[in-house]
Amino acid sequence: MEHFHATNGATEEDMEGLPSFSAVGGDWSDIATEAQQMAEERIVVNLGPVHPSTHGVYRLLLELDGEYVREIRGATGFLHTGIEKNMEYRGWTQGVAFVTRMDYVAPFFQEVAYCMGVEKLLGITEQIPPRANQIRVLLMELNRIASHLVAIGSTFNELGATTMMTLGFRGREDILRIFESITGLRMNNEFIRPGGALEDLPEGNTEYIRSLLPKVRSTLDEMMDVVAENPITKLRFKDVGVLSMSALMALGQTGPILRAGGLPWDLRKTQPYCGYEQYTFDVPVRDKSDAYNRIMVRFEECYQSLRIVYQVLDRLDASKGEPVMVADKRIAWPAQLSISTDGQGTAPAHVKHIMTESMESLIHHFKLVTEGFRVPAGQAYTMVEHAKGTLGVHVVSDGGTRPYRVHVSDPGFRNLQGLSMMAEGGLLADAIICLASIDPVMGGVDR
Repeated sequence: MEHFHATNGATEEDMEGLPSFSAVGGDWSDIATEAQQMAEERIVVNLGPVHPSTHGVYRLLLELDGEYVREIRGATGFLHTGIEKNMEYRGWTQGVAFVTRMDYVAPFFQEVAYCMGVEKLLGITEQIPPRANQIRVLLMELNRIASHLVAIGSTFNELGATTMMTLGFRGREDILRIFESITGLRMNNEFIRPGGALEDLPEGNTEYIRSLLPKVRSTLDEMMDVVAENPITKLRFKDVGVLSMSALMALGQTGPILRAGGLPWDLRKTQPYCGYEQYTFDVPVRDKSDAYNRIMVRFEECYQSLRIVYQVLDRLDASKGEPVMVADKRIAWPAQLSISTDGQGTAPAHVKHIMTESMESLIHHFKLVTEGFRVPAGQAYTMVEHAKGTLGVHVVSDGGTRPYRVHVSDPGFRNLQGLSMMAEGGLLADAIICLASIDPVMGGVDR
């Protein structure tokens, strides 16, 4: 144990009589043992890390006084994959394959935020084709709906309302069909690339999307009808996991949790990117950040996302045939894919061109794919409005073909800091609701 003072340049004489602080670490087993020794009539319970109500491999250590939670501590790291470190050994474009696997329920937000950071370092933000940004907005807003459907459905499933989960996953399935039609994959799409998008939309895709959107809206309506004014829902969720505005700000809470408390902070409005200033939509807010209002904000955001999707589809129809990748061939990904029922595949015409018609194209393809492009030395920080809240990406370059450092500030990780204030003093059963109302995805939390 080591004692230290915050001196701020003071002398030893100045420091006499001031309190000292002890900084100590500890193993989780030691913490659990100490809690048991101090508990007296209290019980120490482990919830997770392998438990369906922990939304992934997340561990909660709860000190209970009967059914009441007196102290709750969360432990992360069980799903740590070393993504950020691995990215230092891959090219800038290959980084997309890593970030898309962080929050795997909402992958497109990470792809866009990361690519925006690379583009900022390259100085090509203003050169991104409008159609590429339209595709990015389309995919992000559909992904926002899919993420919220999973959040709402899983929350109610933990309380025994399995119908809500099946409805939520039904709506998500329609959205995943759209993703598959565009990218060839349902998840881990790796479709957004530095400089734009990997491919243009397939022929007739906007009509296909329009044919599925009424089904998504119908599912949302059905879920709202089941729970929005349901007296059991209100009794179970209202005034549970309340955070005041001062607590929300102090704890760095963001996304639906923050907006449920009444603050309309949404980067799509406050700091627009990808052309969001061109779309008409509202930022839903409520008057109290409790479990019920967080659910309702997510419902309302789904309807606003549908508004944006219809607008962007009209823009995509108008911009048909325009480029979806930056014109600079030193950066633009050279591969051309064909999207079919069994996923992505290299377009036969492209293979024929580089293999039999143009040695220069083959050399260019080989160099760019194997070595990658160089990014000027420097650092950039970009943010997007993720389904869970503000997602930040910090990228650092030393002038090479690989990132020197990439760090992602995940909204789920920050929002989990509010769990103890939400749950302590309440019932154990309410702690489950508090955690569900945060909507963490541990792939994003742990990275």
